[in-house]
This record gives sequence, C-alpha cells and structure tokens, in this order.
Amino acid sequence: MHLERHGEVSRPRLLLLHGGGVAGWMWTPLREHLDPRTRLLIPDLPGHGRSAAEPYTSHEDAVRELETILEGDGPGPTTVVGFSLGAQLTVMLAAQRPDLVDRVVVISAQTLPTPAPDLTLALLRSTSGLARVRWFARLQAKELFIPPALLDDYLRTSAAMTSRSLVAAVGENIRFTIPDGWRAFPGRASVLAGSREKPLMRRSAQALHRALPGSTWEIVPDAGHGIPLQQPQLLARKLEQR
Repeated sequence: MHLERHGEVSRPRLLLLHGGGVAGWMWTPLREHLDPRTRLLIPDLPGHGRSAAEPYTSHEDAVRELETILEGDGPGPTTVVGFSLGAQLTVMLAAQRPDLVDRVVVISAQTLPTPAPDLTLALLRSTSGLARVRWFARLQAKELFIPPALLDDYLRTSAAMTSRSLVAAVGENIRFTIPDGWRAFPGRASVLAGSREKPLMRRSAQALHRALPGSTWEIVPDAGHGIPLQQPQLLARKLEQR
C-alpha cells in the first residue's frame, strides 16, 4: 500500500483514509488548512491511485494493512479520519484495534446495507468500463465535488482502477454494517454527514452515533457527499479541537 508521510514526527499522528474511487490526493484541500507541521499518514488504499496494482479484496484485508502501518510507525496517539469507504475502515479500526486509535472522525459512512446489493453490483459490472471514459469520469467528478485543481488526479485514478477492485470495494461498501466492537470503543468519536446527502447516509450516521453513546453526531449544513472537499476549513477546525 502506497503511503505518504508529512509533518513532524514529534507530533501526534493523523491517519487520513480516502473514499472509494479517489485516492490520497483528495486530502489536499484539508492539508491547506492544517498546520504544516501536522504529522500526516496518507495511504492510497488497495486498488486506488498509486496502489492500483494491488487489488482491493475486502475491508478486512485493507484494515490489516492499515494496522501494520500503524504498528510499524511506532507508539503514540493516533487520530483516524475517514471519508465514505475510508470511514467504514475507520470504524473497523476503532472497533478492532482501540489500542492503536484514540480518536476517530467518521465522515459519510454508510452503515445500513443497500437494498438488493446483488442487483446493484450486477449493474456496476456491466458499466464499470465507463469509469475509464473521460467524459463519464468528468461527470462523476462533478458529482463527487472534485475541485478543478484535482480533476486530473481524479481522471488518472478512475482510469487506473480495475473493474475487479471497483466491484469489490463497492460490494463491501453497500453491505457494511456496524461491527460489534464499535460499541465498546473507548476513545473520542465524531460522526459527520452532509445535510444534502441521501437519506440513507444521514440515517447511517445517526445509527452509528446511537451505537456509541459517547460519540458526537453532526449534520453539516449545505454539504453533500463530499465534506472534506466542500468544507475543508470546517473539518480542519474540528481536527484542531482537543
């Protein structure tokens, strides 16, 4: 798994997990609002970006790789911020390895399964080649709130992602449910969703909050499924809160 490191090693770690179909570059707007000394770990998840040659197989496999990264990076407090698919991985990390994670920010995590997932995946298989067609990728970029400065990064990521990785990642995403260990997570947890997201996403955020009573829950006004790209300054302020 490709990994970028930034900032000063003496500072607490911040692990940023991107969503499906994008890559670590999606955190560029957020980084512009963070102290440049902030210690960042930014992977490209399997099947995505500079990890495109490594197929996405399952959330469990991805989490195991993330655990290895944190274990190898040494001890210390870690905040994990995840968006969409990355938010589901964040929940799993908190549930399975609370010894590695002391704070999570979960953004737009679907936690209620999509009805008829097999039908959804069959349609995806039949149309997955469109992701590599430039005009279609541009339309998708608009739906995902990709800013013009990052459009080329998105087009390269879309073109490099295989149908196998796309179907596997989406299949895991739409079948995801809240893991039992989440209810016992002892650290700080913030759950966010956009006011303009699909009702399923807002209900998912509420369900995640209810499952962990000590968590905070917020619907971000005027945001769709793209809070880190639409409102990076707001997200930076939340991360700076101790």
